[in-house]
Amino acid sequence: MKISIEEISKELAEEILIRCHEVDDEINEILNKLKTENIIVLGYKNDKVHRISLRDIYYFEAVDGKVFTYCRDNVFEVKQKLYELEEICKGKNCFRASKSTILNLTKISSVYPSISGRFEAVLDNGERAVISRQYVPVLKNMLGL
Repeated sequence: MKISIEEISKELAEEILIRCHEVDDEINEILNKLKTENIIVLGYKNDKVHRISLRDIYYFEAVDGKVFTYCRDNVFEVKQKLYELEEICKGKNCFRASKSTILNLTKISSVYPSISGRFEAVLDNGERAVISRQYVPVLKNMLGL
């Protein structure tokens, strides 16, 4: 696949053009990656509001009625509920991994079977996340297994 980049003047609008013979899984993966780059979630920490790009988020987790987003080195509270975040992230390499967790697939370095039909994911930052057995088929589908 040939990749070309053309620098343009600031007066022109930036655009991405994909020329392909057919839209296959590789093209869809590229599109999802590009779309993921544009989603911003507001995170709250120490009375400050932070703009967090979805590409920087490892996972969302609901704990005691609050929802948190976990990045490489920081944890932020978010105001949305998990089901709202699931809708925002739909089709963006994120999936529900358990009743209380949404994982970013692009931050998973490895996955392996665990006990009772569950899977365990090791994230790029070394953290481990359990994928409930009812969500394992979703993960397998996203991985193309």
